[in-house]
Amino acid sequence: MARAMLEYTKTVLGKVSFDTTLFCKEVQKALQRLLPYEIEELKIYILSLVQQNPDLNQCLIYLKA
Repeated sequence: MARAMLEYTKTVLGKVSFDTTLFCKEVQKALQRLLPYEIEELKIYILSLVQQNPDLNQCLIYLKA
């Protein structure tokens, strides 16, 4: 079940990556819902998205905590 939430989160983040505000909100939601080891995997995914779209860089602040 938890793995499904991680995959769903990745799908949502991919779809909203065009809008920085939405992306940041979805990152915040994901950090509340996912387990610690899933968050580590999500960080890797988000970093790859940031390489493709540098505007999303401002959302990395939520991952530093």
